[in-house]
Amino acid sequence: MATQATDIEFSPENLEKAREIIARYPEGKQKSALIPLLHVVQKQWGWVSPEAMDYIATMLSIQPIEVYEVATFYTMFHLEPVGKHVIEYCRTGPCCLMGGEKVYDHLKQRLGIETGQTTADGRFTLKEVECLAACGWGPVFQIREKYYMNLTNEKVDQIIDELSGQ
Repeated sequence: MATQATDIEFSPENLEKAREIIARYPEGKQKSALIPLLHVVQKQWGWVSPEAMDYIATMLSIQPIEVYEVATFYTMFHLEPVGKHVIEYCRTGPCCLMGGEKVYDHLKQRLGIETGQTTADGRFTLKEVECLAACGWGPVFQIREKYYMNLTNEKVDQIIDELSGQ
């Protein structure tokens, strides 16, 4: 369900955090708080909706397009609702040369979804991203702040089994 513009308001704790973030920057330079505020949005709602981007634009006294440009540029921001575990897999050359395509095909088959989709139980979302800067340890994917490296089909199955219980 999409969040309505009238539903967009930070929790009291996140509103205080947003104010602290904005206060870090000199008058007239509040736009510098944009990326940290997008992280706060995503932490509160799990994704960055257009209404949330408008909310941030209002907070920073900037045009909504300025927020959209940043949010759509970085793959770390989810622009649609996602599952509990977002598996971001590297699709660049080094990981592919190290067997990434076969491992990711196995991952998709195991979850029964394609890139950009979420499992029916809402537990997993697959997202392909550019280089995760772990080229020597590929194939690699990331879930939140944790990297999973030197992936094999067996390792993928073990990771999915562990996360399925959470």
